[in-house]
Amino acid sequence: MTLVETIDSDKTAVIIVDMLNDFVRPNGALPVPGAENLIPNQQRILEKAREEGLFVVYIADHHMPDDEEFDVWGAHAVEGTKGAQVIDEIAPKENEKVIPKRRYSGFFGTDLDLTLREHDIEQVIIFGVLTDICVNYTSAGATARGYEAIVVSDAVSSNDEEDHRFALKHMQKVHDTEVVTTEELLAAMS
Repeated sequence: MTLVETIDSDKTAVIIVDMLNDFVRPNGALPVPGAENLIPNQQRILEKAREEGLFVVYIADHHMPDDEEFDVWGAHAVEGTKGAQVIDEIAPKENEKVIPKRRYSGFFGTDLDLTLREHDIEQVIIFGVLTDICVNYTSAGATARGYEAIVVSDAVSSNDEEDHRFALKHMQKVHDTEVVTTEELLAAMS
């Protein structure tokens, strides 16, 4: 039996990674090619997840103005800016949590693990950007902490297709993450 066949709405969370204006919008600080094209699949997943009562949490890159990471990537997702906000199309609802992060993994230096455990979560469905960086590190963080992880391949994106494909294979082989399409996920959630 695959993980996607065992989705229990009481034990499963959706983690949306870095779907922020600075990464999604063409005029953002670090636009990810094709990120806007992910929105329809992400909206469908969120609609179904909310309908089924899954816990929804957003992980949002969130940096101080002098963050060391800017030496590598340049300034992006600076605290208090529009660029650091989740895009309107999949904005969090009032009861959904946004957890700021300063590094690639949603688990490093955040209360994501504690938040998931407080809600008795055992399985996570992950989507967002970048497949090979923050999605990958968040997947690794999840499985290293004992969560079953599912990544939605057509709801994540990278700066190039080769990095995207490599990261999906890497997550499957190394993190034991299940990789599914939006259609496969939605069928399992019905």
